[in-house]
Amino acid sequence: MDALRKEESYTINDIYALPDGERAELIDGKIYYMSPPTRRHQDIIFSLSRKIADYIDSNNGNCKVYLAPFAVFLGESNRNYVEPDISVVCEQNKLTDAGCNGAPEWVIEVVSPGSRSMDYFTKLFKYRTAGVKEYWIVDYAKNLIMVYRFEKDTLEQYDFGEEVSVGIFDGFSVKVE
Repeated sequence: MDALRKEESYTINDIYALPDGERAELIDGKIYYMSPPTRRHQDIIFSLSRKIADYIDSNNGNCKVYLAPFAVFLGESNRNYVEPDISVVCEQNKLTDAGCNGAPEWVIEVVSPGSRSMDYFTKLFKYRTAGVKEYWIVDYAKNLIMVYRFEKDTLEQYDFGEEVSVGIFDGFSVKVE
């Protein structure tokens, strides 16, 4: 009988040891390499982050908006490191010069062709268990936004061009186009 091959487990140190310009995320000790984003991907991220930051600023909010690459360390172990496309962090004590220690309140991932299963499955589970309150998956290939509000255990689906209410901020909605 063949012996089972042990899967290699990585840590945050392995992420930091990657060659310059190479990006990857680490989930439960497994490395997931990232390809460069498309122009449309970047346009969506910039537009959304600007709207969110403008809302926070105009309401004298204390939350901060961060764009990838921004390090988010999920959980207490050194086996989870992600770079969400957009992270909204409201608890300032989570922030260090290295990034965010713990779950941001709101995470937005814009789906790329190579990240589809990561965003819809792997990260969905990881963000939910880590304590993210709201998770949006923006899928421009399908013109659709999936909104998971984990605290309320709800899932809503929107089409591009529709107003999407933001669960962590009362009275704020965003149109993704």
